[in-house]
Amino acid sequence: MLSLDFLDDVRRMNKRQVLNFGMIVSSALMIWKGLMVVTGSESPIVVVLSGSMEPAFHRGDLLFLTNRIEDPIRVGEIVVFRIEGREIPIVHRVLKIHEKQSGDIKFLTKGDNNAVDDRGLYKQGQHWLEKKDVVGRARGYHCLLQGFLLHLPKQPGAGHSDIIRGLM
Repeated sequence: MLSLDFLDDVRRMNKRQVLNFGMIVSSALMIWKGLMVVTGSESPIVVVLSGSMEPAFHRGDLLFLTNRIEDPIRVGEIVVFRIEGREIPIVHRVLKIHEKQSGDIKFLTKGDNNAVDDRGLYKQGQHWLEKKDVVGRARGYHCLLQGFLLHLPKQPGAGHSDIIRGLM
């Protein structure tokens, strides 16, 4: 919910400031939506939140994603996926692929810094991920926020996910 201080600040802004603020917000939204269309991903840019992919990626690294349906998923590729019932997507590497004769592909993932595969993370009874679970596939990265994010709490729900959502 909006705080009263924010509403007071808006009331004090003159019309030109309000218009400029609106243009900045709408421009950012249009750029984000444009990136979604171009990349085919609901989240074209994500932040790595854990150390499970070290040394490839560290907490705070930005990943740039695409999610084109026609591109086959390959072993060794970095994917960002959602697990049913969990809000925050996971960044891990494809470990194994299981392709059916019908052409359907299922795959298993694992964090580079984890001892075991991700079957323990998947919903109960699920042993493989499908393309529908994929948010995007890493095509590039940048370590812009790494230093800032290292100082955030590491426990899930301790506030860092809200900060990340605020930045994006």
